[in-house]
Amino acid sequence: MTRILVVDDEPQILRALRINLRARGYDVDLAATGAAALRAAAGHSPDLVVLDLGLPDLDGIDVIRGLRGWSAVPIIVLSGRAGSEDKVAALDAGADDYVTKPFGVDELLARIRAVTRRLAAASTDAGSVAVVRVGRHAVDLADRTVTRDDGTEVRLTPTEWGMLDQLLRHPGKLVSQRQLLHEVWGPEYQHETNYLRQYMAQLRRKLEDDPARPRHLITEPGMGYRFRP
Repeated sequence: MTRILVVDDEPQILRALRINLRARGYDVDLAATGAAALRAAAGHSPDLVVLDLGLPDLDGIDVIRGLRGWSAVPIIVLSGRAGSEDKVAALDAGADDYVTKPFGVDELLARIRAVTRRLAAASTDAGSVAVVRVGRHAVDLADRTVTRDDGTEVRLTPTEWGMLDQLLRHPGKLVSQRQLLHEVWGPEYQHETNYLRQYMAQLRRKLEDDPARPRHLITEPGMGYRFRP
């Protein structure tokens, strides 16, 4: 059974999420401070953490960094901070997704399901590189080939491959602009978001049925990009 650690200093949110998550079959641990969250994560090994940034003792960004020092547990930020700088900071610190308060429980549950599906896929496919479907295309990440359902091969540039590889290896996860620039162009690139827009437009023309209304290569404005299977 999936164990979720919910970290928030608002008792009503803790209570509501405990009820909703347990009703859907999750084990739930609760923490109201950053220090309690780090202790609970160390003691109970959660499968996923839902984390508020505005905690009374530690900033949530510091909690993310603390967890990332020793754990790869997925982290979904749940925060009233709606600014793009806060979102980017959380993602760069190691968060996997970001939901802004006020939030809909259904949306949060959908994000949790997406993360747990990735966990299940990773455990089933441990160590292997899958052929990933992107609409009507099969993308072989090992052989670096893209083939349409009619057998036609789609050619990608090395930079297009770099972006696509980062997104497809983290299905459903929000990949920050800074992470993409760092991984594809190099650590000296931090602000050249126009590069990302240009190459994402090229990928959509090659892989999406309707590039103007993408279904799989999704932009999260001000934050990054997401591959939606």
